Amino acid sequence: MSEVLFICTGNYYRSRFAEAVFNHHAQRAKLPWRAFSRGLAIEMAPPGAISPHTLERLQRRSIPLAATGPHPQPLVEADLRRATRAIAVKEAEHRPMIEARFPAWVERVEFWHVHDLDAALPDEALDELEARVRALVAELGENAPMQSSA
Repeated sequence: MSEVLFICTGNYYRSRFAEAVFNHHAQRAKLPWRAFSRGLAIEMAPPGAISPHTLERLQRRSIPLAATGPHPQPLVEADLRRATRAIAVKEAEHRPMIEARFPAWVERVEFWHVHDLDAALPDEALDELEARVRALVAELGENAPMQSSA
C-alpha cells in the first residue's frame, strides 16, 4: 500500500480534510493508496480534535470521520520517510517551516496553494482542496497498474 502525506500547520483543518477526502475516494476507487496527515506546528491549532469547518464539510459529503485520524499529530521525519508522496497544502506558509525543520526533505514535498482561514472562507478553501484531492485520486487511478482478470 502506497501512502500520501498531507501536511498543514496545525493538522486540524486543511490536512485532515484532505486526508479524509482522499481516503474516502481512494477506497471507493479501490486504489492501493491510503492518506495520513500531520501538522508542522500543532501547538498553533485551536483546542479540539478537528476544525468544525472540516467536520461540517465531511458530514455534508457523507465522509465518515474515521477517514481521518482521531486528533492532530505533529510531523516527524519518520512520516516523511514513510510517505510515497508528501503534499504541503500551502507553499507560502509551509515551505519556510519545512526548510527550517526538515531541510533535507524540501525537494520531496509537493506544494499546493490552498489558503487558511486568514485568507479564504472555509467554503472556498475546502472546495479548492477537495478539487485538488479528487484530481490526485484520479491521477493515481490512471497510473495504477492494470489488474489482470485471470
